Amino acid sequence: MMDVGDKAPAMSIAASDGTELNLASPGAPLVLYFYPKDDTSGCTREAQDFTALEGEFKSAGVKVVGVSRDAMKSHEKFIGKYGLSVPLASDEDGRISDAFGTWVQKSMYGRKYMGMERATFLIGADGRVLRAWRKVKVPGHAAEVLEAAREVAAEA
Repeated sequence: MMDVGDKAPAMSIAASDGTELNLASPGAPLVLYFYPKDDTSGCTREAQDFTALEGEFKSAGVKVVGVSRDAMKSHEKFIGKYGLSVPLASDEDGRISDAFGTWVQKSMYGRKYMGMERATFLIGADGRVLRAWRKVKVPGHAAEVLEAAREVAAEA
């Protein structure tokens, strides 16, 4: 389970905007937010919130990327349907969510199953995890992450 102070794993992810990011050395601060599923109410709201604040993240020199286990084709539909500008990355094989400890046992109506925990990580330019939010509640979350990103940018 990834926590504050840990070094992000040395793995690359391909984002929907065509960029390839090395998590262990992204070169600039990076917000990686994990969400359960494309085109569901909470996940749509979260993606819209990060999209609405994307310009402010960019002004702070911070890139934002959403990650789920959905296929890139699903991401493309999701992006198109809601006009999302924040890039998304596909974790179909689970290696990213496993490395960050976001693929967890969940329970609904007494039934246990494995699923994506809604979590966000602010990773420094050197690949160290600077902030971690677990069991995220969507309302106000993107703004809270932006505030932390601005603090990081101010310290750099």
